[in-house]
Amino acid sequence: MKKNRMLSVIWAASMCTFLVACGGSAGNNSDSGNSGNNPGTLSVSIWDNNQLPGLRSIMEDFTNETGIPVDIQVVPWDQYWTLLEAGAQGGTLPDVFWMHSTYSQRFMRNDMLLDLTDRIAQSDVIDPDNYYQDVLGLYQYDGKTYAIPKDYDTIALWYNKTMFDEAGISYPDETWTWETLADAAAKLTNKEKNIYGFASPAAYNQDGYYNLIYDMGGYILNEDKSASGWDAPETIAAMNWWYDNLVTVSMPTQEMMGENTTDVLFSSGRSAMTLQGSWMIKSLTDNEYVAENGDVAVLPMANDGTRKTIYNGLGWAAAAESPNAESAWKLLEYLGSEGAQKKQAESGVTMSAYIGTSDKWVDCAPDFNLQAYLDMANDMVIRPYTANTKIWEDYSQEVMVRVYTGEITMEEGCREIAAFMNEKMAEE
Repeated sequence: MKKNRMLSVIWAASMCTFLVACGGSAGNNSDSGNSGNNPGTLSVSIWDNNQLPGLRSIMEDFTNETGIPVDIQVVPWDQYWTLLEAGAQGGTLPDVFWMHSTYSQRFMRNDMLLDLTDRIAQSDVIDPDNYYQDVLGLYQYDGKTYAIPKDYDTIALWYNKTMFDEAGISYPDETWTWETLADAAAKLTNKEKNIYGFASPAAYNQDGYYNLIYDMGGYILNEDKSASGWDAPETIAAMNWWYDNLVTVSMPTQEMMGENTTDVLFSSGRSAMTLQGSWMIKSLTDNEYVAENGDVAVLPMANDGTRKTIYNGLGWAAAAESPNAESAWKLLEYLGSEGAQKKQAESGVTMSAYIGTSDKWVDCAPDFNLQAYLDMANDMVIRPYTANTKIWEDYSQEVMVRVYTGEITMEEGCREIAAFMNEKMAEE
């Protein structure tokens, strides 16, 4: 009963109005076409169709090595967590599935995930020290580990070379500050023609204003996760700068950005710049317009030289009550191995969480400066999270919509978010 009561709370909040980090941009995701399992076959669920070909190849390697068949299915983000909810309550979770920082704390606290702690300790393949520790920490609770780090992501700046050339503006580079970006965005904006210098909706935080907040000394969550930083003077100052210099000057309306994702606006020539996570690479580089006109640079820096990126990482988890628990662990162990993580990066699936295996990821799209994403790893801040991330993050996005549309001031919005966030964290 405790399990079902807690799960009902998890899913009571409305589904996310934006597509979050690390593969959350599902794009044209759809079911892979496989359904059902033969006895002994491991069921695997993910949400990013762009990663399917590379991951399927890795799964085939695993099957060839172990003889254990794998059925991998893609479920779009907005359906994925509903599927896991039903599976958790009905005892029919997939054997292996992706876990995200927004939901991991609740799944771990409610004993939905297989405890991997002892298995990791006995493994000759998995050494926790080989992974980015913040990503590993996303999937640890009460001294136990519940997922193997899969990847990590950073944020970079995409820009339209053709629009820059026509305006006579030099391309973004490592010398750019946020003021440089704002100045260029203003020059590139022609609202009469629906052309905008920059696009970032109210709901985009990791791939939006979070990066500026931390660059300017603000924060979303304090170190011991006891208080919100939304009402910190530095956070309010950063968000006021964002609003005054970007939202009101060079961005499309919130309505337009609500109807069109930033990659759509960018790939249709309606925005000259946008912040994009590394999980969006295949979607962007496969686009003919972007291939002809786009490129990528590191994020702008603060005036003191700070250049931070908010990062996140998925984890490979297994169902606590899976009848195939031992086979599921073998797959997790394989997916976390140096060889599999290196293949994941080299095949262009995504950057890998195993430190030192992602250098050749840039070769998956050699016509673009993907090195910018690796360079951003020099100063990373883990995406803020608590047990109630989904609740307070959804609320913060709703408040930011009211700010973007002029219903309330930015300071009022920041303070309202902080109060709500503190209330929800106190309930944890």
